[in-house]
Amino acid sequence: MRDRVRIEQKLGFDKIRGMVQALCSTETAKNMVLDATFSAEPGRVKNLLSLTDEMRVITMLESGFPDSGYVETTHFLKQLENDNFYLDVASIVKLRTSLETLRQIILFFSKSKEGAYPNMKRLIENILLFPEITRRIDSILDRFGEVKDNASDSLFTIRKSIREKEGTISKRINSLLKKGQKEGVIDLEATISVREGRMLLPVAASNKKKIPGFVVDESATGKTLYIEPMEIVELNNLLKELYFAQQREILKILVEFSDFLRPYREELLLSSGLLAQIDFIWAKARFALSIGAGMPVISEERELNLKNARHPLLERALKKEGKKIVPLTLSLNKNKHILLISGPNAGGKSVCLKTVGLLQYMVQCGFLIPASESSELTLFKDIFIDIGDEQSIENDLSTYSSHLSNMNAILKNATDNSLVLIDEFGAGTEPTAGGAIAEAILEEIEQRGCFGVITTHYGNLKLYASSSRGVINGGMQFDVGNIMPLFKLETGAPGSSFAFELAKKMGLPEQLVKSAKEKAGTEFVDIERHLKKISRNRRAWEARLAKIKTTDKTLENITEKYQKELSGIQEIKKQVLGEAKAQAAELLAQANKKIEATIKEIKESQANKEKTKIARKQLSTFEKRVKESEESETDHKVARKMEQLIRRKEKSEKRKREREKSDSVVPSQKNSAPNRKSLGPLEKGDKVRVKGGMLMGEIIEIDKKNVTLAIGSVMSKMALSKVEKISNNEYLGGASKGVKKQFSVIESEDVSQRRLNFTPNLDLRGERLEQALDKVTRFIDDATMVGVSEVKILHGKGNGILREEIRKYLKSMWGITSFRDEHISHGGAGVTIVDLDK
Repeated sequence: MRDRVRIEQKLGFDKIRGMVQALCSTETAKNMVLDATFSAEPGRVKNLLSLTDEMRVITMLESGFPDSGYVETTHFLKQLENDNFYLDVASIVKLRTSLETLRQIILFFSKSKEGAYPNMKRLIENILLFPEITRRIDSILDRFGEVKDNASDSLFTIRKSIREKEGTISKRINSLLKKGQKEGVIDLEATISVREGRMLLPVAASNKKKIPGFVVDESATGKTLYIEPMEIVELNNLLKELYFAQQREILKILVEFSDFLRPYREELLLSSGLLAQIDFIWAKARFALSIGAGMPVISEERELNLKNARHPLLERALKKEGKKIVPLTLSLNKNKHILLISGPNAGGKSVCLKTVGLLQYMVQCGFLIPASESSELTLFKDIFIDIGDEQSIENDLSTYSSHLSNMNAILKNATDNSLVLIDEFGAGTEPTAGGAIAEAILEEIEQRGCFGVITTHYGNLKLYASSSRGVINGGMQFDVGNIMPLFKLETGAPGSSFAFELAKKMGLPEQLVKSAKEKAGTEFVDIERHLKKISRNRRAWEARLAKIKTTDKTLENITEKYQKELSGIQEIKKQVLGEAKAQAAELLAQANKKIEATIKEIKESQANKEKTKIARKQLSTFEKRVKESEESETDHKVARKMEQLIRRKEKSEKRKREREKSDSVVPSQKNSAPNRKSLGPLEKGDKVRVKGGMLMGEIIEIDKKNVTLAIGSVMSKMALSKVEKISNNEYLGGASKGVKKQFSVIESEDVSQRRLNFTPNLDLRGERLEQALDKVTRFIDDATMVGVSEVKILHGKGNGILREEIRKYLKSMWGITSFRDEHISHGGAGVTIVDLDK
């Protein structure tokens, strides 16, 4: 792309590069940041974004990914091409560190869930591990990076001789020190000094002739001389020779290792490059977390939809001042592909334009952007900008001439696959001529199908946009009451300059402002007045629309609730009818038996009139009872089931209200069991109930603070204050009424398997609300069973609906003490941390 450096400086992307570079550990990764180029290839851009997004999730949620050990090895591996080059000890230490980091990365992805992080797994497919190289390094260096004594047999012998020789010298010179101190030649508080590896005696200058030897050094004052006694000279010379031999042997070991390493040079360079690439991706991911960035959708339908977009550099600057940025939301498509923004000075027009340009540039360079993940961006072949004053004395260019030069470049090269960003369109010359030229250029850009964001104050451009097919007006909102900009963009209507209001606020005389209005003419003042009225009406309608949407959402939830209840009733009806039919079949069988018995009795009595009459009467009575049962049984059962359902619902709502009033004890339990103290203190083997619920169990172990309960086949440890003693009758009664039934489900599940598979993170992005709530229920149940105190739910930011509904649901769940947003560097409002009652 033309003028890449100029565009990056104008948009601020050069500062983004610098911030990401600072997070890289290796020089190769830092060079990759500089080499990250603007791309219009969808496949490449999606891959770069996906890699960064997966690394962002890993950094945010995972704990096993290596966060250190990214060291530079490329430069000395390349030099192995020279047969005379060998690696020094520091380089071998770096090589071992890089190989260990690669091993940890491969181990992390091998242990991750199947299907997780597919792009990162494809990236590391080509990473090679070199176990033999690692083994050879470990045989040469210890864990502190020093050459081992047994790196070779010769080195072992040499170092043994060095230690022996040093011991001999130490004993001899200590003997000489004591002798000198005894004779008064050496000060009693003096100690042996070491200079350049030689052991020396500190002797006063006046006594130097009393200690035969060589003066090696003297103190700063010259009063003390450091003498190597003659007896030690030969020993020190022998020791120095041993040190030289040690260096030669170490050099030999390093050369041999370098020769061993040379055939692996290409493969090692490949692995080194992949490690640097992971370092680069990790730096981008950490930067994305620091600015609250996410991965947008790459649109194939030529759409640019930014939702809650924020300028990362401006947001950082405002945060330091304790201020919040106003997010930007805008939409462009193939029908309305140019946004013309107008409004007051310092109202945020240029910020909107630069936000669009910077975020678009970041995406096409493979960087995540601070905007909602539901944002959509199309890819452009070129970006053309005209921002700021580019006048040049050297090139004899005025402000307006520089603008025209940029316009000429746009007209020569822009296509329907270009993004055009123009700030203060038409400014810098006489308004009438400048506005006319700007309108002609705007018309040409529109006809070419370019996408664009343009800011202006010119009224003729606003009028052009209002009647144009491809250009849409946008205005920056302004608080007329307080005479201050709101920095919020609203599309569909142009913005007013509010020049007269700002002039009043800045203290210009009211009479002067009134005179200016008269000079501007009634037509201009009326247009400004109408623009203000449109702005006010638009905000009012937006407020009403938001209220309607909220009402629609509430109605939708109520409808869904009633549909579920209706489905439940229909299921109950079906069940009751089935039971009724079974009973009817049983009654019919009984009737047949009765008839057969009656016929048999009549035959056996040989048609005795009295007995026949009695049999017929009994049969008639039985037939009547069967008919009444058939007619009423089903209706009665349905009615009873409906009554049970209503009572159950009332009890559920009552319990919910009671839980909201008190987290300790359910009121109904207080009333039903006022004499719990009379049951005595808790002991091993007692039957207890968990306060606030129907769970009952037997105490297996008890101490001062906690009890261990056997609830069915599940062992549970909880605080002593959370259980209350019950009688054996209550325990048996509760079990017969369904408590055991609750645990039959628990007992049927493979508890140990769920414990092994449990992870404290739940990803709900892309889930429908009903499915998400079902997963949350199972997730919290598993977390409670496992006994963790904190879990994380990743739901993304989006428009916030999923987050809000999940949090409403969490409020109604048992065992949850609190929940909160994750730290901004780990996902912020896109992640909910849930604290559980252990």
